[in-house]
Order: sequence, then structure tokens, then C-alpha cells
Amino acid sequence: MPDKLTVDLHPVFRSDQDIALAVRNALFRAAGQGVPLLEIVTGKGSGKLRSRVLAMLGQPHVKKLYRRAEVAPGNDGMVLVHLK
Repeated sequence: MPDKLTVDLHPVFRSDQDIALAVRNALFRAAGQGVPLLEIVTGKGSGKLRSRVLAMLGQPHVKKLYRRAEVAPGNDGMVLVHLK
């Protein structure tokens, strides 16, 4: 069992639907495989993609899937999602 799963959102950054689908699929895959940590690569840029990902993760129906989400310490271009 891997200790983390990584998903890179650079290929889908233009579409909110594709971002939501990629994050949801990654969350389900990580939970199904029993992986404790999901790394979502948003890139440093202007921070708009990171904000959209954090807003999506903050929705009540998505929040039930994980324990905690945070911007990676020392790396603004990555969001860490700690699963239950």
C-alpha cells in the first residue's frame, strides 16, 4: 500500500468540472486503496487553482471524505488532504 497518492491538476486547470472530477476521483481512489495522504499539485502561479480546490474541498458533501486539508508547509503549490 502506498503512503500517498499524487494528482496533478495542471492538465485540467481551465475547467471547473474537470478539476472537481479529478479531485473527487483521486479522493475515492485514495480512500479505496487505504492511502492516508492525497497530494494535489496546483502549482504556485497566482493561487486561483489552489483557491478553487480548497473551496471544492470545503463543500459539506466532499468534506465527509477526509479528515483535514491544508496547503503544504513550505510549498504553496500543493494541497495536502489527510484521509480518515
